[in-house]
Amino acid sequence: MAEILKGKPIADALKKRTEELASLCRERGVDPTLAILRVGEREDDISYERSAMKRCEITGIAVKNVVCPSDVSEAEFFEILNGLNEDLSVHGILMLRPLPKHIDPEKARKMIAAAKDVDGCGDLSLAGVFTNAELGFAPCTAQAALEILKYYNIPIAGKRAVVIGRSLVVGRPVAMLLMHENATVTICHTGTLRLPEVVREADIVIAASGQMESIGTESLKKGQVVVDVGIGWSEEKQKLCGDVIFEEAEPVVSALTPVPGGVGSVTSAILIEHVAEAAYRSISR
Repeated sequence: MAEILKGKPIADALKKRTEELASLCRERGVDPTLAILRVGEREDDISYERSAMKRCEITGIAVKNVVCPSDVSEAEFFEILNGLNEDLSVHGILMLRPLPKHIDPEKARKMIAAAKDVDGCGDLSLAGVFTNAELGFAPCTAQAALEILKYYNIPIAGKRAVVIGRSLVVGRPVAMLLMHENATVTICHTGTLRLPEVVREADIVIAASGQMESIGTESLKKGQVVVDVGIGWSEEKQKLCGDVIFEEAEPVVSALTPVPGGVGSVTSAILIEHVAEAAYRSISR
């Protein structure tokens, strides 16, 4: 049976690290602050906002809520976003997405200052991931996958890793992060031929295709470590499931993240840690 790589102990360790950084900042007169930018009253946005606020509260991070009406003009929205970039009291910006159709999401994503891009969505942050330079922050979910492997002392250097998914949110950045740790990486996607055969060659599998329960025994082998990034609601099973069929993977692989309780909790903790790190960088330059 596989070792279950739970996210909670990692999230707890990240929380402690965040608290220590936040304390160091306050000793130097800086109060780490996250600005949450929301447009409209979408229930899922509000729920995520509340969750982020709660995490900030328990780790000593201040929050500035900026709420725009759903019909805010594009020009006014960009003026507000630029104001947050220039506000020295704000160290991180979390822009809730998707944005309304009348606001250009690419322009908005690229406008966030790299120093405050704690969600790792801007081009400079992604460039930093690809060049292994401190230009912003890695996308939180991609970093979460690496944090899990490192916390559980899973060897990465020299290992064959297969990433299923090529998005800029997870797939491509996590592949780069793995390469920086000296793994040999293959990225798979919808155009990959003989996908199960390719995945079976891996020592480490990062499942991030967004295709619920698409990875089963035909793709897995003994000794593999599987990090399941996917999450969705299964009507058939009436529960949250990942990209990997947990019941098929657990008896085969050596280690596996659960869904829920795996990558998600680590991702949230990393977002808040990035705020503290951004504040610390602002006083360390």
